[in-house]
Amino acid sequence: MPRPLRLAGRETLLAGIEQRFRAAGTLPAVVVLHGLGGVGKTSTALEYAYRHQSGYRLVWQFAAEDEVVLSNGLSELALLLGVRGMVDGADPAAQVHAALAVHPGPWLLVLDNVTDPGAIRRVLPPAGHGHVLITSRYAHWPPTLGIEVHTLGPEVAADFLRTRTGDDDPGSSAEVARELGLLPLALEQAAAYTLETGRTLREYLALLRRRRTELLSRGRPWEYDQPVSATWTLALDRLAGRNPEAIAMLRFFACLAPDDIPLRLLLPAASPTAQARTLLGSLLDDDAAVDDAVRALRAFSLIRPVGDGSMSVHRLVRLVVLDHVAEQREWRAAAAGVLAAAVPEVPEHRKDWPAFARLLPHVAAALDPFEPAFRRVAEFLAWSGDYPTSRLLHERVLATRLERLGPDHPDTLWSMDDVAFVIGLAGDFQTAREQYADVLEGRKRVLGVTHEDTLTAWDRLAFWTGKSGDAAAARDLCAELLPLRERVSGPEHPETLQTISNLAWQTGEAGDAEAARDRLATLIPVAVRVYGADRHDTLTIRANHAHWCGRAGDPAVARDLLTAVARDRDRVSGPEHPETLIVRAALARWTGAAGDPERACELYEELIPVRVRVQGRDHPDVRKDLARLTHFRSRSGR
Repeated sequence: MPRPLRLAGRETLLAGIEQRFRAAGTLPAVVVLHGLGGVGKTSTALEYAYRHQSGYRLVWQFAAEDEVVLSNGLSELALLLGVRGMVDGADPAAQVHAALAVHPGPWLLVLDNVTDPGAIRRVLPPAGHGHVLITSRYAHWPPTLGIEVHTLGPEVAADFLRTRTGDDDPGSSAEVARELGLLPLALEQAAAYTLETGRTLREYLALLRRRRTELLSRGRPWEYDQPVSATWTLALDRLAGRNPEAIAMLRFFACLAPDDIPLRLLLPAASPTAQARTLLGSLLDDDAAVDDAVRALRAFSLIRPVGDGSMSVHRLVRLVVLDHVAEQREWRAAAAGVLAAAVPEVPEHRKDWPAFARLLPHVAAALDPFEPAFRRVAEFLAWSGDYPTSRLLHERVLATRLERLGPDHPDTLWSMDDVAFVIGLAGDFQTAREQYADVLEGRKRVLGVTHEDTLTAWDRLAFWTGKSGDAAAARDLCAELLPLRERVSGPEHPETLQTISNLAWQTGEAGDAEAARDRLATLIPVAVRVYGADRHDTLTIRANHAHWCGRAGDPAVARDLLTAVARDRDRVSGPEHPETLIVRAALARWTGAAGDPERACELYEELIPVRVRVQGRDHPDVRKDLARLTHFRSRSGR
């Protein structure tokens, strides 16, 4: 975020932050700035970061109000620290902790707008040479951590207004400051309004006082909102006469998350609802109207550009704007409709992942989890490898469907399936197995044994049963399933091919490597024809075939086949996607088994640090890689 333009009256506070950090007996040190919304906590934290940036090797700010956005922000920091944050496969907090623990430092993390101390305990780094600066409205922090941020002193606030506006009227500036509760955000907005309209502070004071009774009668839950509401209401009334599209845009923005609103992804809008058409008008299909509205809002400091075509709206502005809309429910519905239409249709398509990522915080904040677009964003996170954040969203969908549809509705069962699947992808194979057993029983009861959804749950139960270590049971589940799947779906249906692939793998794990190899060799050309050469399932079948070639006694063939698969998986999924890492691990293994333990060690030594960051040191596959590295080091004499 940009540096505050002019931070008044905070020198003592800034010195206090520095003193707290210097006096900390252990690292990482934590300081919390807490106080009223709009009192300047974030501005103070940013000013501290800018003043001391030369003393840190890393400075990073998180929006910490929403757990989904915070989880995604951790993934982005992991990317900066050397992990492909968009494709992380383990808890992003654990990855960041591991990276910061060994980071040469010093580093500074700023967690902005923390609402619940308990919710961010897991985020606080346990080790490393650095500082954590938190801003929060929550007041009850331990005295050793917290510094309360108060409103400005009367003289400082009045001086700020005179300097900012150029209006050297000491009496009016003091009265305006008092009327606005000495709140920095309200003072800044008042100054911006007078500069835009050409009013003096005396005129502004008279206008503010005339509107005060009306505004106070609406009754805000926080005292500080009343003078801020007065300031913004004046600007909104003036805009309404000049540019009604600007008011419509601000109301639309107020229904989304406040930061990084991807304007160009949302407006003009594709396939708007009739309700959105009524409320947003020309903003839905006229670029010039969108640009005019942006200029009008920026003139009153009601929105702020943050780069890459995105805008931000202060949280208090959102509250004030929505409070002055009689049709608040209709506006939220219209905004949700535009947002849902902007979410790409195919979560698997890597080209759309940047758009999914930019829409993520707004979907989490503004879209009903019952909407299909909400689930698509959760699926994008799973496809891209951010399994923990995907799980958070899928659990929101599940909770909503349980409440509205009940536990036996097919859509609720699909949400149970979604949650179980990402739990398994994140490495908790046993829990995934247990939950799929529940999904399968529910689908048998509700849909019947031969329903396609039942058969899908059956196949996934077999898969996670095998991953949890019971290959024989997994093989038997697949063998029982396959005839049903072929009869219901057909011999070359994509789901049938998935069952055949699963059966082959479990057969090999149960002890018959040759049968697994031969079945997968037969399956590859069918998969290319049905799925396509570059699809995830085809690449998985190719990798599995190579693996069983090695297990059947031909490690050189396995190595050569995996060299090609690794190249293709890298191109399709990215170099640090969890699936790419699985292929790289297999290539290292069979390279060593083919007689080159030195090269195998090199491949594992390149892979393991990445895999630890992406999936965590406790992931079962990481533990296997470490054991095999030790094995090949002993074989190579290292």
